[in-house]
Amino acid sequence: MHYVTSGNGEPVILIHGLFGNLDNLKSLGLSLEADFQVIRVDVPNHGLSEHWNAMDYPTLAKAVIDLIDKLGFDCVKLVGHSMGGKIAMAAALLYPQRISSIVVADIAPVSYQPRHQLVFAGLTSLPLNQNTTRKSALTHLIDAGIDEGTAQFLLKNLQRTESGFEWKMNLSGLIDCYDRIIDWQLTKDNRPLQYNKPCLFIRGGDSNYVTAEHRDAIIQQFPKVTAKTLNGTGHWLHAQKPEIFNRIVGEFLR
Repeated sequence: MHYVTSGNGEPVILIHGLFGNLDNLKSLGLSLEADFQVIRVDVPNHGLSEHWNAMDYPTLAKAVIDLIDKLGFDCVKLVGHSMGGKIAMAAALLYPQRISSIVVADIAPVSYQPRHQLVFAGLTSLPLNQNTTRKSALTHLIDAGIDEGTAQFLLKNLQRTESGFEWKMNLSGLIDCYDRIIDWQLTKDNRPLQYNKPCLFIRGGDSNYVTAEHRDAIIQQFPKVTAKTLNGTGHWLHAQKPEIFNRIVGEFLR
């Protein structure tokens, strides 16, 4: 996995969500680097990391552990948003001896119904040629029914080439693996795994990603959980109220 490091101290790995890259949690990283060594990663199939034909949470968790080994750490803290939160949870459940605590932002350890069909349709139908511009790409995504904020976020994945633009992310790979990205089946002997170290779950008050119906699944798998709601935010809580989000995460990690 491609990564960048900053700061000094106990290691913390920050893991972004679907369609993102290591810059998504940069503000959090900057707020932590006075007290921690911060490692921000590009998840496989995103940013500058390798493209995979198949990705699921056990494989992604193993990639995190491989990075921890590469960096020479015995144990780390993990912070993940959305899909990155699921990766953090999977690493904690499968390799609890290597993860000292986790922070999970606006995602639950459950399977979700598909909710990105509109995004995939807009991305795959976007023409990438010499006539394409960032302005025309933005217009295309908005016309495809994607709100402007999300469209601007998605277009951070575009990179210019001699013949026009191409995606940094492995779009076809993400489409092929989408059913595993929204899934959640980490069990042993048909029982859910359990992580018995400190966990913080933060949900956006206006988000529907973590609801009351997810409470039992969270407590069953993460019994030492602390939960907070960040009012006035949706799924992108870390970007909507960064100062409050960063303070909550920092206080928990410290």
